[in-house]
Parts: sequence; structure tokens; C-alpha cells
Amino acid sequence: MNPDLNRLQPYPFEKLTALKAQVTAPEDLQHIPLSIGEPRHPAPQFVLDCLTSNIHRISNYPTTQGLPELREAIANWCQRRFKLNENTLTAADHVLPVNGTREAIFAFTQALIERKPGALIASPNPFYQIYEGAAYLAGAEPYFMPCRAENGFIPDFDAVPEDVWHNTQLLFLCSPGNPTGAVIGMDVLKKLIALSDQYDFVIASDECYSEIYFDEQNPPAGLLQACAELGRDDYKNCVVFHSLSKRSNLPGLRSGFIAGEAELMQKFLLYRTYHGCSMPVQHQLASIEAWNDEEHTIANRVVYAEKFARVGEILSPVLNFQQPEASFYLWPETPIQEEAFAQQLFAQQNVTVLPGSYLSRTIDGENPGRNRVRMALVATLDECVEAAQRIRTFVESL
Repeated sequence: MNPDLNRLQPYPFEKLTALKAQVTAPEDLQHIPLSIGEPRHPAPQFVLDCLTSNIHRISNYPTTQGLPELREAIANWCQRRFKLNENTLTAADHVLPVNGTREAIFAFTQALIERKPGALIASPNPFYQIYEGAAYLAGAEPYFMPCRAENGFIPDFDAVPEDVWHNTQLLFLCSPGNPTGAVIGMDVLKKLIALSDQYDFVIASDECYSEIYFDEQNPPAGLLQACAELGRDDYKNCVVFHSLSKRSNLPGLRSGFIAGEAELMQKFLLYRTYHGCSMPVQHQLASIEAWNDEEHTIANRVVYAEKFARVGEILSPVLNFQQPEASFYLWPETPIQEEAFAQQLFAQQNVTVLPGSYLSRTIDGENPGRNRVRMALVATLDECVEAAQRIRTFVESL
């Protein structure tokens, strides 16, 4: 077996399961999970109708490149959402549908990395664990950049040593951030593009939470948008990942896309042809309907905004946290050690949250997730309010 498999850490939810197994939750309280970022709002009915009405397409082999109509819908959505210059992001050359961004982020890393001594992949810390696993199995080492409160939970890119940039082949961004909800601004994105030119690395921007935000007049900026403002219409060294899981409450559809520089897409298409990850035709047709509609995403944001307002009102007197710019996570500080907080909360109130240290790595004695937990406000409004009230009761008992 590949020896690098031994370098993979248990997934955060495996650690959480082991932590919870040491205690027993009260049976008289219904369990409310705030640990997994799985949207539980209803899926758009028109997408489900399209999926079921095309179920007979299960008899057709899908192509790796996907339906031209889907790639066109994605390209048009990108142009509208990120104000791209017309006809610069084309369905034929710059877009590939993928089976959810988790699969695509991992696979793209395997296709991109040149295996040589010292190869680095730069990643925020805390981070989506796929970034780390993809690095190890591609023969590279992760270089973790801490996301601290004093820097708005954005990595301090100026603090990265020059020799690290020299050896970096891939820079992962996550904006809006998981678990912090922080958004990387346009000026920083442009600075990173300049660094990618200077040191010749690829920027992979994970933007899966980009459509969950709270100011309708100020949606989060995207990497392709920064390219457009720079007149960088070839999107050189830049790729983005987007998904219908969070945007459209369709995590089980396993539908997303990667878009960016045409040469990178061409090489990645070759990889995917052998990898065998084409999206089922009926899923592609349903995805077209989702990307072509914005009304359901606006309605989705209204629900999240109400949840954050209600939960924030309950928890702000007892926990210290910043209202996120986007995403559906809260990232509060804990009054006791984060694992003890999560375990005791479950044991006393049957509410599950994720210890922040499970999403982070300790570098030079610092773990940016220490004494924090991630709360995913994905349940119904009533459940989120109930969970917040239980959390407050728990904190007040400490």
C-alpha cells in the first residue's frame, strides 16, 4: 500500500465520535447536531422534479467533460455572479463539472503537483482536512498559515517566508472560510495573484460558501472576479471550486464545478478521464436548473440571517464570537478547553459541536482552534434557537 496513507489523520468526525462515546447524553432531550456542515433546509422542488423526470437517463453513460448545456450554465453563472468580462470564461475551455468539490479538490491536487523534494502546498489553519490529505498523497508537504482573530481570521500572507513561496506549488484559499466565515478581500486576492506570478504557483480557491452571506449589496469577492478586475482574462494560475451543496441545499446531489485557466482544465480533464468521476446525466440536468435560478438562494440567505440573529442574541451575553461575514458557522471562544466543552455540552444538553482543534494543526506550539468550537447553524430555526438556549444554560452552569 502507499505508505503516505499512514500519514492521514482521523477525520474530525471520527475524533468527535470517540470523544462523545466516553459519556452519555440525557435521553429526555432530543439530540441537536451542530457539528456537521450538512444543510438541512429543503432542497428546491424544481430541482427535484427535474431529477426525477430524467431518472431514465440513468441508462446513459455520462461523459467526463459533462453536458455542454451544464458547462454553459456554469459559465453564465460565473459571469453574472463575479462580473467577469464577457466570453472570457468559456464553457468549452474553462469549466468542468465535478462530483462535489471534495472529490475535485483532492483529484486536482494529484494532477497538479510535481513530485520533487521540498514541494509545498500552502493552506490556511484551521482548514478543510482534504487539503492536508491531498498534499500528502500527492507527495507534497502542507505549509500551514494560522488564521488568527487579530488578523480577521485571514492568514498573514506577508509573514510567509520567501523560501516557502519558492517551494509552493499550490496555495489553497477558503473564502468564505470554514470554520471562521471570514472573507478574503479583493485587494488581498490581487496581491496573491501577483505572488503566484512571481513564484509560479497555482491558487486554488475553495468558494463553496460564497452564496451564504448577509449583505445582499456586498456578496463575497471571488478569485475569478479579482482576475477580471486585473484584466487577467486568461485566469492564469487560478482555479475556483463551487458547489450546489451549500448554495442550493443539495449535498446529496454531489454536484459542483471547477473553473479557471484553460491549460489547467485541459490537463485536469485528462486526469479525470482516467479517474472515472463523470457526473450522472440526470444530476447534470438537475444542476442546470439550480445554477440558472437565484430566487431560491436569496430565500436561503433570509433563513440563515434570521438564525444568526436569533442565535447571536441568545449566545452573545455568554460566549465571545464575531458575527461571520458569510457561511453558516459560528466560531466562538470557549470558557474551558474545547474538547471538554464539546463533551460536557453533549453529556448535559445533547447538543453536538465540533472542537476547533480537530480542524487545526499545532505548529510551533500554536493551535488556532484551541479553546474554540465550530457550530454549524444548519438545523431548522426552532432547533437552532433551542440549541442556543441549551448552550447558554450549559455555559452559565460552568
